[in-house]
Amino acid sequence: MNPYRNLRHLLHILWVFVRHGIDDLIGIDQLPWSIRSLIKASPWRWFRDLSKPRGQRLREALQELGPVFVKFGQILSTRPDLLPEDIASELTMLQDQVPPFSAQAAKKVVEKAYGETLEAHFQYFEAEAFASASVAQVHLAKLLDGTEVVVKILRPGMQAIIQRDLKLLYLLAELAKKYWSEGPRLRPVAVIEEFDKTIHDELDLMREAANASQLRLNFSQSDLIYVPEVYWDHTRHEVMVMERIHGISIRDIKSLKAAGIDMRVLAHNGVEIFFTQAFRDGFFHADMHPGNIFVGSDGQYKAVDFGIMGTLSSEDQDYLAENFLAFFNRDYRAVAEAHVRAGWVPPDTRVEEFEAAIRTVCEPIFAKPISEISFGRLLVSLFSTARRFNMPVQPQLVLLQKTFLNIEGLGRQLYPQLDLWETAKPFLERWMRKRVGPGAFLETLRREARKWNRTLPEIPMLVHDSLQRLRHHELEIQQQTEKIEALRRQVADSHRNLVFTISGGILFAIAAYYGGLHEPGLLRWQQVPVVTWVTGIAGILMLGKAWFSGRR
Repeated sequence: MNPYRNLRHLLHILWVFVRHGIDDLIGIDQLPWSIRSLIKASPWRWFRDLSKPRGQRLREALQELGPVFVKFGQILSTRPDLLPEDIASELTMLQDQVPPFSAQAAKKVVEKAYGETLEAHFQYFEAEAFASASVAQVHLAKLLDGTEVVVKILRPGMQAIIQRDLKLLYLLAELAKKYWSEGPRLRPVAVIEEFDKTIHDELDLMREAANASQLRLNFSQSDLIYVPEVYWDHTRHEVMVMERIHGISIRDIKSLKAAGIDMRVLAHNGVEIFFTQAFRDGFFHADMHPGNIFVGSDGQYKAVDFGIMGTLSSEDQDYLAENFLAFFNRDYRAVAEAHVRAGWVPPDTRVEEFEAAIRTVCEPIFAKPISEISFGRLLVSLFSTARRFNMPVQPQLVLLQKTFLNIEGLGRQLYPQLDLWETAKPFLERWMRKRVGPGAFLETLRREARKWNRTLPEIPMLVHDSLQRLRHHELEIQQQTEKIEALRRQVADSHRNLVFTISGGILFAIAAYYGGLHEPGLLRWQQVPVVTWVTGIAGILMLGKAWFSGRR
């Protein structure tokens, strides 16, 4: 990246932040002197309008900075554990409020992706964008066979823009980490890393198309929700073509009521859809804000935009279900123990202390009427409490709590008296019975039966081969044992022979010395004491034994 352009863009960001009063939101007293002086000397500080709410000012600043910052604001809006409620709520308005790019640019992207003209794929292609978002926009079209479709197209040049803006966001995050008093708690660099992964996932429309296909398959036998079909022959990394759906936007409550939709059933169906995705499938739509949901004339949900999906492992499902049920029963000990068993908090966590902290957070909430209790907020409070006990960030749980907040908030808008107990608790109790009861055992047997059918005929031969290998292994062990024993005996014999050689040599030397050699080659036999004879003979015998043993 050109350093000059990089600096110019950074100054532009600072200028926008100052003009909208964002510097007052974060405080500038702890910033380096050079940056603090630059901000305070800026003339835009003198004429700005600070009468607007702080959340609105932040939203407008992010909109002015462009698509990457808009998407970042959308991600932040899903993290009520990081932001005050008024700011998080305002940032949700960033959804679907981005100006579209031109029809000419859209056509150029599509034809480059296909390597041929629009007419080779579409009978009709509407030049004006039907909807526009931060990363892509949607056009209405018809395939050559007349099928009505929507065409999602990535914004031109998004890769370069994202790389540039991400570098600057990382720089701002490092500054916040170092100089902002809230930096250690909010971990801005980790937030940017999470955003980095999310936005790069959304840049691949083939990935989004695969998500949509999987979700459609999961609910192919359900009347609760309809997922449009993907037309793979016309889908590329920069272009996705899906079936066009018709319905009423779920945020248009007046039209829903006019169409005779039962709002209570609609709200409870939304909750059931969420729990079905999370606990039956472990694969859930993690961006279910009102802009992505429509309702058919029969009250069926119709979902769009599958760029952000969440997954839960079987273990996460079990422990989350335990947590939800324990919450519904106000059993805080069970909540604390589930966290420890799941490994979400360190194993040395004092369960009693953790239980007390959870009770302190939850009891004031449960004192309210059921219609005023937000279990989404309760979940946020729980995870915030757990982080005080060194619970690491769990990306799948962050997406889950975001989705739960969206579904719960939407349900309460549709039907203010929504009672989550009425839908969620029976669903989770049935689910837990299926997981741990006789039915779960039989289901496991049924699922594994096909594998057993292939494996059972092979078992006799496998047993025979295993026994043969075991026998061969035993023979090898026996042979190795015999070799080791022979080596041990050889070492013992060598040690014994060495002892006999040294002892015999010493005894013979003593006998020769005391034998008294008077003349060369002659012994005075008659003068040699008996003890000397015995000593010499003993030495000769020891040397002889050592020699014969060595020969063997």
